[in-house]
Amino acid sequence: MSSAMVDLSGSGAVGTGLGQGSGSNNNAKKTKKSRTRRGKRGRRRRNKRNTRSNKTPPPYFPPEVALKLVNPTQYRFEHLATQLKWRLQEGRGEAVYQIGVEDNGLLVGLTEADMRASLRTLKRMAEKVGADITLLRERELDYDSDRSTRKIAEVLVRKVPDDQQFLDLRVAVLGNVDSGKSTLLGVLTQGELDNGRGRARLNLFRHLHEIQTGRTSSISFEILGFNSKGEVVNYSDSRTAEEICESSSKMITFIDLAGHHKYLKTTVFGLTSYCPNFAMLMVSANTGIAGTTREHLGLAMALKVPIFIVVSKVDLCSGSTVERTVRQLERVLKQPGCNKVPMVVSNPDDAVTAAQQFTQSTCVTPIFTLSSVSGENLDLLKVFLNILPPLSNSKEQEELMQQLTEFQVDEIFSVPDVGTVVGGTLYSGTCREGDRLVVGPTDQGRFLRLKVGSIQRNRSACRVLRAGQAATLALGNFDRSLLRKGMVLVSPKMNPTICCQFEAAIILLFHAKTFRRGSQVTVHVDNVRQTATVECLQGKVSSPTPPCVRITCLPSNQLCSDVGGSLKRRRSESPSTPASIAHNNQESADMQPLNCVCVCWGFTHHLH
Repeated sequence: MSSAMVDLSGSGAVGTGLGQGSGSNNNAKKTKKSRTRRGKRGRRRRNKRNTRSNKTPPPYFPPEVALKLVNPTQYRFEHLATQLKWRLQEGRGEAVYQIGVEDNGLLVGLTEADMRASLRTLKRMAEKVGADITLLRERELDYDSDRSTRKIAEVLVRKVPDDQQFLDLRVAVLGNVDSGKSTLLGVLTQGELDNGRGRARLNLFRHLHEIQTGRTSSISFEILGFNSKGEVVNYSDSRTAEEICESSSKMITFIDLAGHHKYLKTTVFGLTSYCPNFAMLMVSANTGIAGTTREHLGLAMALKVPIFIVVSKVDLCSGSTVERTVRQLERVLKQPGCNKVPMVVSNPDDAVTAAQQFTQSTCVTPIFTLSSVSGENLDLLKVFLNILPPLSNSKEQEELMQQLTEFQVDEIFSVPDVGTVVGGTLYSGTCREGDRLVVGPTDQGRFLRLKVGSIQRNRSACRVLRAGQAATLALGNFDRSLLRKGMVLVSPKMNPTICCQFEAAIILLFHAKTFRRGSQVTVHVDNVRQTATVECLQGKVSSPTPPCVRITCLPSNQLCSDVGGSLKRRRSESPSTPASIAHNNQESADMQPLNCVCVCWGFTHHLH
């Protein structure tokens, strides 16, 4: 350690070494070799740090700054409106304007009259492009007493997308059992507070035993909309999901996952299959970090899903208990394995800042403290969700839509008078009514041709399905027995191939027994769950360099489809096994290492 510090400190230490060795050639040679070793160690460590720091950050869209928008000329107004239209296109229907700020970021501020005139001009600009404005926050600047009061404002501009293609963000809800996940979703989507005995969550349960036990065992979806003015649109104002979609410019789709340990594989499937944009980790204020909380946190971090935390049930605890739970969360987030920067949200200004910083930096983790019974701080979470921007811009979305069609099947239904219906997510390309695709692989490893009849999103008819959107596709009279979860609907031009083996670099954080050749695991790749065995293990699990393992699917007509150079396991139903591995959708046609997460006997393992 000292030699590396000497090498990085500059030339002074090197000069000292040369001075000591001037009286002896042997000492000089020894010092020269030592200095060479120090240099190599220093370069290796610097390269290692650079490799860690060169991770690609998520795209960040800075707010548009405008010093003054008072009585612009017609030419200037047209130019500003065109600029606003471009900003809305880049932000996928949303843009944030800061008024009273110079281009270099200097806070100058405007008088009350100039601020009102600028807001009126911005409203005219928004109306010209078919959008609405919402004042997020307004702040007075502290100047000398001889100057008049000056203000700066932050305004959200939101446009209703064309063809009912509203902005849709998916949020996975994680947390230990009895942490209040379903209750909070019921309060947000129904618009009514809970009675303290779980009344708000009854509409979310899908099975009788869930109602009887109060515990979620399956994956359910709930929607929360925001209109162009930033107002909440839920079932309190709308009777059906179709009305919510028609009235909303932005849609938050909550994926309610199971919290009990015996349903952990279902939770892993929900995280890998539905590709959530964000994850909301629920923690009960009276119990703190308990049960599967750490495992769910590790799963979301390993799958690189941005996380924000909600501390619920603050009405049952004293202020000191809530503070102790928050401090416990802060200690866990600051640990070397997490390296997060916790940010406690206590007012609307913090909520706006947290939403902007959350997507700008992957390290920031907002923490909310609220109650689903009293409604305390519930509005702060709504403000955060309203302003939360998407992780990708319009350019990245367009590039994804230019690729060939790939739709992954998560659910299969038989609807009277409609026929076979499949539900899932479109990963790339576009899908329209009447498109001819191929589905597979079957048990014989073949892909069958079919035709898309109709498309629905959130129970509303949709003409065009774009990449990243979840929907249901009607397949007409296609035989349902030929379909199963984990299949893909792809373009015939993709020419999909079949494989049953892949390699991955792993880091095993904990395991109850020895992880070795012959270990049986369950592989999760996107929407597929596949039983497999470890065929080869190269390197030591405890070494700093991640070892490489070769995993092979068990031979029982269980085939894997390598579609578009992206390895997917193609079998969803498999027997219970002591371990499960969840993989991100990474290019691996040439047997390259994948980013994965391993869950063995309920313990979380991060595989790179």
